[in-house]
Amino acid sequence: MSYDVGAVERRRLLGRAKSVTVVGASANPARPSYFVATYLLSSTRYEVNFVNPRLGTLLGRPVYPSLADVPGDLDLVSVFRKHDDLPGVAEEVIEAGARTLWLQLGLWHEPVADRAREAGLDVVMNRCVKIEHARFAGGLHLAGFNTGVISSRRQSAP
Repeated sequence: MSYDVGAVERRRLLGRAKSVTVVGASANPARPSYFVATYLLSSTRYEVNFVNPRLGTLLGRPVYPSLADVPGDLDLVSVFRKHDDLPGVAEEVIEAGARTLWLQLGLWHEPVADRAREAGLDVVMNRCVKIEHARFAGGLHLAGFNTGVISSRRQSAP
């Protein structure tokens, strides 16, 4: 079974999602999950939820102790947890009825992917939801910021 989800499929998954839930959200601005959280809130149309049992709020939004506590339907669950935690997180994602399990950059766990797919979920591994969204929205810049320019041509000096 192929574990590398192509760009067309990643775009489809991001396009159909109405919500993104970040598991392992951090209040530390130096953590990747914080950077992704700020991007999702400021640059996307998604309903954004956060899960971390040690936080009460993040960026002015409530943080839920578990996926089971997140209100509404779960579409895409973006996971920022260590490798050994992934089997348990996958079971929570399955039980919560999410549609997509998205493991962030550096996370690759084939047994977890198999389990999630057997349960009917789409799975993306070792990809950043922020980078992929920005790529398809035309706002990816080498520094990771939205430049507002969709072009492969170098801009001329003013």
